[in-house]
Amino acid sequence: MQKFEAFLIDNLPTSKSIHPTYEKALQEMLIAGGKRFRPALLLGVVGAYNTLMLEGARYAAYAVELLHTYSLIHDDLPAMDDSPLRRGKPTLHIVYDEVTAILVGDALNTYSFEVLSNAPFSDYTRVQLIRELATNGGLNGMVLGQAIDCYFENKPLPIKDVKILHTNKTAKLIAASLKMGAIIVGREELGKKLYDFGIKLGLLFQIQDDILDVTQSTEEAGKLTGNDEDKNSFVTLIGLDESIKEANTLADELEEELNSFDENLKNELLPLLTKYINRHSN
Repeated sequence: MQKFEAFLIDNLPTSKSIHPTYEKALQEMLIAGGKRFRPALLLGVVGAYNTLMLEGARYAAYAVELLHTYSLIHDDLPAMDDSPLRRGKPTLHIVYDEVTAILVGDALNTYSFEVLSNAPFSDYTRVQLIRELATNGGLNGMVLGQAIDCYFENKPLPIKDVKILHTNKTAKLIAASLKMGAIIVGREELGKKLYDFGIKLGLLFQIQDDILDVTQSTEEAGKLTGNDEDKNSFVTLIGLDESIKEANTLADELEEELNSFDENLKNELLPLLTKYINRHSN
């Protein structure tokens, strides 16, 4: 991922304005780091089939990271999770103010599509990628999940509805990252299979986050932990032991599916997914 990090730094959002902190605030959450999990998935799929397309694919990977970062900034706002820490750094509304955090989130959201529109692909491919990112990151995807999450705070949901919540809030953007990689290399049928795999992976990712919220310190996690008591988290609803069982079941299913992929794809994704599929039991 070193080349992606270099690409990110070279393409940080910039603006020439009279605002004293806007430009710095735009860049702050991006250079704070993070797992870069979604870009790595997208680039892994591309790398499995056409390494010559990796340079162009970094535009799409960056677009996904921009959209994801905007979602984190808004998720941490006082009106939502009211978190003081993200990626080991104070959140933007703490460093600056709430208005700055809202507007930076808005800017990164729209900038993600500007970056994607400049990717060196055919118009057909660019439209497909833009549609995929918008569909899964927008009103019928991540934003819907966030709306459900906030509305039902302190209102316990049945576990089947919690899975709907987190399929939208977390899983769809992970699934879209995999599918976008397949779109770039012209493997649309594979994209459908990877999307379904990604939904399952995203649910595992969320269950793991819920587990880590009660098993890690704030310093270890790089964000505020012990903060999900009022949320529809898996641990809150079914307990830690059952959540670990659920995570183990999903991890086993994902490992089995991963082993069914062709060798090129398996070899690209295996190092990344091995690291994350079992992170709840490390």
